[in-house]
Amino acid sequence: MAKSKLELRTEHAEGRTIMHVGGEFDLEVASQMRAALHSLIEQADSRVTLDLRQLKYIDSTGIGILISLIKALHARGVSFDVVHIPPHIRKLFDMTGITPFLMKPESSI
Repeated sequence: MAKSKLELRTEHAEGRTIMHVGGEFDLEVASQMRAALHSLIEQADSRVTLDLRQLKYIDSTGIGILISLIKALHARGVSFDVVHIPPHIRKLFDMTGITPFLMKPESSI
C-alpha cells in the first residue's frame, strides 16, 4: 500500500483541538481528509485550530473541504482558525477570498 501524501496529526490542549495538516491536500486525498474532519468535528473542543505549517499544496477540492469544515464548526458553536499558513498557500486563500474566514479575529483592546 502506498504512503498517503496527506499527513494529519491531532492533539488536544487547553480546550483546543489542533489538527496539523501536512503534505498535499487535493482531490486524491479528499475522502481521507473528509473522514478525518468528520471525526474532528464530532470530537472538537471549544476551539479548533488547523496548523498548516507543513502543507505543501492545496487545490480547489481542499479549499471546498475547508469551507465545509468552517460551516460545520460554526453550526456547532465551535471557534475556528488557521495558523502557520505557508506564503504560497496564503496567496491562494487571499485570491479565493477565504482568508477572512480562516484567521482568528484580533481582539479590540
